[in-house]
Amino acid sequence: MEHVLNLKCVICGKEYNPAEIDYVCPDHGDEGILDVQYDYDLVERRLSPGDLFHSTNYTIWRYKPLLPVEPETPVPPLAVGWTPLYKTRRLAAELGLKNLWVKDDGQLPTASFKDRASAMAVVKAQEKRAKIITTASTGNAAAALSGLCASVKQSNVIFVPETAPQAKIAQLLVFGSTVMLVKGTYDDAFELCLQAAKEYGWYNRNTGYNPYMSEGKKTASYEICEQLGWKAPDRIFVSVGDGCIIGGLYKGLKDLLALGWIDHLPKLMGIQAEGSNFMVQAWENNEDVLTKPPINAQTVADSISAGLPRDRMKAMAAVKETSGAYLSVTDNEILEAIPALARGCGVFAEPAGATAFAGLIKAINEGLVSPDERLVVLNTGNGLKDIASAMKAVDLVGTQPYCLAPNLNDLHHIVSEWP
Repeated sequence: MEHVLNLKCVICGKEYNPAEIDYVCPDHGDEGILDVQYDYDLVERRLSPGDLFHSTNYTIWRYKPLLPVEPETPVPPLAVGWTPLYKTRRLAAELGLKNLWVKDDGQLPTASFKDRASAMAVVKAQEKRAKIITTASTGNAAAALSGLCASVKQSNVIFVPETAPQAKIAQLLVFGSTVMLVKGTYDDAFELCLQAAKEYGWYNRNTGYNPYMSEGKKTASYEICEQLGWKAPDRIFVSVGDGCIIGGLYKGLKDLLALGWIDHLPKLMGIQAEGSNFMVQAWENNEDVLTKPPINAQTVADSISAGLPRDRMKAMAAVKETSGAYLSVTDNEILEAIPALARGCGVFAEPAGATAFAGLIKAINEGLVSPDERLVVLNTGNGLKDIASAMKAVDLVGTQPYCLAPNLNDLHHIVSEWP
């Protein structure tokens, strides 16, 4: 990978040759997450916006010269990437905005944003000739890895809290993964996965530990900017749990700015559930995320429930260095955002995805955005991932089905009472 200069520790700045280290800076235990550094001059000679304009590869691999893989490296067959970016004129008008887009990553193969990182994990694991890949997850990263592994017949072991939604556990079992339901929290599952990977030599896909996961996730930034004609938006709203997605978005935007393909960095707006707001607390109180103790995370948005965000260093830098902000929203605001987003533009989001939209509503109410700004909301997962929460959401906003006998008299009675 001659276009990759080194892996740089985000804590101490020490640099490593990619061939000498797999995961973290050894000077900081499991916390020394690394960042992939590129030779942008070399990348620029290999890829340009013009090349992309003529490309017929509508997956994340259209950006291969900007990813930490060799040009000839085979990739999984599932079509990961190039999800739609909808301009939502009616929804924007309802919110008093002029320009609002929704990026729907619920349309990826396993119905969540995490396919981007898992595609990268499978490629890197196969480079290492790993027999088994492992990860810990609240559900989506696990399902993503499970599906991508199934596409190439790669063995994998998944650690998830036993409280994960059944739809997500079902995906793992259908894809044929070895599933470990951990009697505890996501953080418990994460720690056990770390121990198991070290004990058995499994390739570790974990967020905030494997530096290449950010590289898969950054492709969403490339797509947003390319789909907007290389005119970067003013703000991107994204839900935050472990912090790897927002960190990945920032990495992608930095790449594009360094290449001169965009002329400014969008402000990244990290949105957390009120019951899992580690980053919000650190942001508001100017705390050191490296030493801040874990919190007790409880939220209906299981995908972003994290007592200790594993990629918190990159997540904080993403907001600070783009002059963005962290906001928290209540579980009720998250649930109400599910039907509001769906009815406003037709995108059905799981709670974590709807969290970003709930954050936009809060930002508008608090006067943090102006009507003229160009805004993007990133939906990170499909609503079918968590039907129980979707049913709570519609009940919360007073939507119920009608029950009637199979005759027109009952139907006439119902219709006659409509306003």
